[in-house]
Formats: sequence, structure tokens, C-alpha cells
Amino acid sequence: LGNVNMSAPEEYAEVSERFDFISHQYEDLVGSRDQLLGVIDEMDDVMTTEFEDMFHKINNELQDVFKKLFGGGTATLILEDPDDLLNTGIDIDVQPPGKSVQNIRLFSGGEKALIAISVLFAILKARPVPLCIFDEVEAALDQANVERFSNYLKELFEDTQFIVVTHRPGTMSKVDVLYGVTMPIQGVSQMLKV
Repeated sequence: LGNVNMSAPEEYAEVSERFDFISHQYEDLVGSRDQLLGVIDEMDDVMTTEFEDMFHKINNELQDVFKKLFGGGTATLILEDPDDLLNTGIDIDVQPPGKSVQNIRLFSGGEKALIAISVLFAILKARPVPLCIFDEVEAALDQANVERFSNYLKELFEDTQFIVVTHRPGTMSKVDVLYGVTMPIQGVSQMLKV
């Protein structure tokens, strides 16, 4: 059996104390991990529920907004993977009046811009915000669609204040206050208010 280790009880007490300390830390870490995973699962459930509710609200608003901006037609948001709401993509299925386009990439630049504006307005109707800044959003639109855009913008004035940066006369003619920037002297800008 060999020699008897006379310091074994002291060594055991030291190792046992270290083992108890590390075991306690391990249990704390496992408990914290489980608590964090529980919070993440709870947040995922809340995000899934809120995303689904907001998605349906925006989809309902999109029908009305699209018809007003395009003068008819239909638009629908479609989830690519309805079973995994937190990782799904979203498709936009649109049918403007008098067109049967199967792919959104086949629309003109102005039509794509108006579709995107329709979705944006649907989001703003579903969840209004106090201030929204548009920078040349209607630049790709033709004059008739600029008129529709600016008329629809007026409908949202009650809930949201808009700052619109634009060069389009159709939009400028519908605003409450118009600010212009001129440069009478090279390098010196001057603001004009109408």
C-alpha cells in the first residue's frame, strides 16, 4: 500500500473547500443562464405577438393607402415563413389598376417608389409618430403621382408633423410653411420662409 499520507485530511479539507466554492459558482452560473434564457423566451413571445399584431394592422392599412395612391388596385404584405415570425422575410404583392405584373422588379422606378411610399404611409397610419422627415422621397414620381403623394400627406397631418425636403412644385404647393435656401453670395446660405 505504500506510505500513509499524514497530511491527507488537511489536503482533503483544502480541496473540498475549493470544490464547494467552485460548485456554488457553477450553480449560480447555471441558474443565471436559465434565468436569462427564460427572459429571452419571454421577450421572443412578446416580440412575436406584437410583430404579428402590427403586421396585420399595417396590412389592413396598406389596402386603403395603396388604392388612394394608385387610384385603385390591391396590395398585400406576405410573410415568407409564417411559422418563424422573428426570422421571416416580407414580400409585397401588388396589382396596380390595369396591370398584371408578377414580380415587383418589373415595375418602373416611379412605381417602385410609390409602392414603398404606400407601405411607409401604411406603417404611419398603423402607428403614428410625432415627427417624420422625408428627403426627396417623391423624386422618382411623375407629376400625377406627386399630386397623389402630396394630397395623401395632407391626410396624415393630424397625427404627424412632416418635414419634406423636395424640389417638386406639386409637393411644395401643398405645404403649410415653405422654407427655401438661397445663396446670394458664394458660400453664404440664406433661408427664406413663405
